[in-house]
Amino acid sequence: MIAKSNTVTSRREIVPVVNGRVRISSIGTRSFLLDAPGEFDLPAQRRIWALAQTIKGWADIAEVIPGMTNLLAILKEIPEDSELVTGRLLEAWNNAESLDLAGKIIEIPVHYGGAYAIDLPAICDFCGLSDREVVRIHHEASYRVFALGSAPGFGYLYGLDPRIYMPRKTVPSLRMEKGSVTIGGMQTGVAMLTGPNGWNSLGYAELQMFDPTSATPALMAPGDIVRFLPERIEL
Repeated sequence: MIAKSNTVTSRREIVPVVNGRVRISSIGTRSFLLDAPGEFDLPAQRRIWALAQTIKGWADIAEVIPGMTNLLAILKEIPEDSELVTGRLLEAWNNAESLDLAGKIIEIPVHYGGAYAIDLPAICDFCGLSDREVVRIHHEASYRVFALGSAPGFGYLYGLDPRIYMPRKTVPSLRMEKGSVTIGGMQTGVAMLTGPNGWNSLGYAELQMFDPTSATPALMAPGDIVRFLPERIEL
């Protein structure tokens, strides 16, 4: 969930999930978080992308932040009637159609194994697969960028094979290197910063993923397709 990660204020549920309906929560005084019902999948994300396009056109919206099958809508001012806002969000969701963003293909060379693959043995133990099988399954898949968040340029990638699912750590690693290729639940990604990290590292990528001096600082964008290329395998 991305939209939640940057909020420090309390969350109050306004519209709960009932029989497949969305959930809408207030975040502070002028922000509303909409969680899509159902599975974490591409159809749900396409509908979130469509909803974001609709809400961006509202005159009272300051910012729209699409997340992983959720969306954070931030108003310019504190609304007089929050129920009116939630009603508009529900109507927009109900009318939203699927939007498939046409992204680019990004190929990321990866050094699998080695010093940076600090969690590869744990992944193998959890999955019951060999290190070579885990690496092969990871690099043979194609991944879709659902959203950016958590750190500048970090892409949440959908498409991980369930065979190498690995839960996020209950106790994060204190220092994971920038560029570490990681698995967190049913997602994979590339660490943007060196520091504490609860995902599981199985390799390393030198490709620069974020350049603040560039006109487009983030290499990834929602809708892009990412492929990991096994430049080197050290097991």
